[in-house]
Amino acid sequence: MTYLQEGTRAPAFTLCDQNGQRVSLNDFSGQKVLVYFYPKAMTPGCKVQACGLRDSRNELDALNVVVLGISPDPVARLKKFEDKDELNFTLLSDENHAVADAFGVWGPKKFMGKEYDGIHRISFLIDEAGTVAKVFNKFKTKDHHEVVLDYLKQL
Repeated sequence: MTYLQEGTRAPAFTLCDQNGQRVSLNDFSGQKVLVYFYPKAMTPGCKVQACGLRDSRNELDALNVVVLGISPDPVARLKKFEDKDELNFTLLSDENHAVADAFGVWGPKKFMGKEYDGIHRISFLIDEAGTVAKVFNKFKTKDHHEVVLDYLKQL
């Protein structure tokens, strides 16, 4: 599995959000976008990661950063996730994992001795021009938002 590297143009995509509305990366031209991939809505690690981003919304807004969470979950599950955890950012459904493939985050995983294909928990900061400015691939779910904010504050 080889994911996108810094300096690479982010692939254009359009997916449905938790409300069934079509959202494109191009909708956010001129803004920084944190595209974060997570395996499955409403699971413990994904909840912790999402809630950290939720609680950092004001700081991210002040830094002109939009958050897009992408998983292979169907729209209805994303809506439940948003409602249950009072999430305040866009969740996108990539059921056929085409966007995950384009970013290079879909691949073999191992859990409890079982091998399967799935999304790897990697985030990409896309700059105002649509280029991958930073790849976040080393973090714990509980401090993902802190790692992102620390990087953004250094810019």
